[in-house]
Amino acid sequence: MTVLVPTMGALHKGHQALIKRARSLSKEVVVSIFINPLQFENIDDLEKYPRSPERDIQLATLAGATEVWMPDYEEIYPGEIKKLSAGSLGNLFEGHARPEHFDGVVTVVNRLFEIVKPAMAVFGEKDFQQLAIIKAMKSSVEIIGVPTVREFDGLALSSRNVRLTEQGRVSANVIHRALAAARLAPTIAIAQEVMDTTLSTEAGFKKDYATIIDEDTFEIATDDVRNKRGIIAGWIDGVRLIDNMKMGV
Repeated sequence: MTVLVPTMGALHKGHQALIKRARSLSKEVVVSIFINPLQFENIDDLEKYPRSPERDIQLATLAGATEVWMPDYEEIYPGEIKKLSAGSLGNLFEGHARPEHFDGVVTVVNRLFEIVKPAMAVFGEKDFQQLAIIKAMKSSVEIIGVPTVREFDGLALSSRNVRLTEQGRVSANVIHRALAAARLAPTIAIAQEVMDTTLSTEAGFKKDYATIIDEDTFEIATDDVRNKRGIIAGWIDGVRLIDNMKMGV
């Protein structure tokens, strides 16, 4: 049984957690590394995406990968690209901020599944909306989610973090602080206020969205919703960062 861990490279401990989870499920773990141009809304972001292939192979192997697969563009997209739709969920939040981003995600994930034919695939909860969209794909592949891995101060691990300046790295912690503070609030209204107030204390953070959703429907949560999740996206140093956390309210 093959378990696939799809990545775009620039691996870190978060990716290693995915690989270790995959290895706990099977002795055959394929880690794919492919920077998918279809999910980038601008060429500048694509060109700036960090690349470290030799280090990636080392980290993946140490975590338990039995194969590191680095396909080229033609292998993934031979001939005309048949772009898939992520559906209505793909137009919300991250999809609203990054039009057609999730269409690009489901298109490449579908191609990876077609080529590798895994029984299971492992994805991280940090990209919570992406995880939900992939779970909704019509596929025989079982999708496994793995909790977000964080730095010592709570910042969610991301390949984009390496692009932050020293001050930007300090500022980025406001995202985790906002989520952690909101999680303790007794009502949705207070949780939202706490999250917004905390984010406003960091001048270097440019908010895209910060809200609390029903994690099953991605609608704005109300107090009677059972499963609530805070989601935040914004910019620091020109780097887009996202994070999420299950709420306790």
